Amino acid sequence: MNSLRMLEQDDENDDAAEVTWEDQQRINSFSKLNTRVRNLEEKLQELKQEKEALDDLATELELADEDEPVLYKVGEAFLHMPLSRALKRLEKDQADIDAQVSSISDSVDKCEQEMKGLKVTLYAKFGRAINLDE
Repeated sequence: MNSLRMLEQDDENDDAAEVTWEDQQRINSFSKLNTRVRNLEEKLQELKQEKEALDDLATELELADEDEPVLYKVGEAFLHMPLSRALKRLEKDQADIDAQVSSISDSVDKCEQEMKGLKVTLYAKFGRAINLDE
C-alpha cells in the first residue's frame, strides 16, 4: 500500500513567512517554557504522591498507641520518636508539601500564560506552518 499522497493546492506553502531573529527567539522561549512546564509537572506529581503518603501516615498515627514510640522517616533514615512529636513533625511536613505544591502550581500557571501569548504571536505570523502543540 502506498501511504504517500499529494498535497492539496491550499496545503502547499510556497509563500512561507520568513523567520526573523525575533521569531526564532520567540520559538526558543516557547520551547524552554514547554520543557520547564513538563519538568514542573513531573515534580508536582512526585509531591502529590508524597502528600498522599503523608495523609496515609496521618490516618495510621490516629490509630497508634500513645505510649509506644513510632518510626518516622526523616530523609533516608527512620527514627523512633514519641507519638506527639511525630504528629507535630507530620503537620510540619504536610505544610511544607502544601507550600511546595502551591509554589510549583503558580510557576506552571505563569509559564502556561507566557506560552499562550507566544502561541498567539507565532500562529498569527506562521499559521499552519508551525506546530506548537504537543
